[in-house]
Amino acid sequence: MDIKKIIEEIVEKIKGDKSIADKFTSDPVKTVEDLAGVDLPDGVVDQVVEGVKAKLGDGGVIGGIVDKIKDIF
Repeated sequence: MDIKKIIEEIVEKIKGDKSIADKFTSDPVKTVEDLAGVDLPDGVVDQVVEGVKAKLGDGGVIGGIVDKIKDIF
């Protein structure tokens, strides 16, 4: 199982779809489980969630704030 590849695929899906990004923000574990397409053990899911957050930068918080501010202007 290539966790790094799973993380990269999930990050691309999150970046490409605002509804997925919103789901990840509200329930990252469920979103990762849904997007992974395979049943991941609990410890692996946690690693993937943390890896996705790291790839998105600041746990995705800054990206989410930027997207919200962009919508205002």
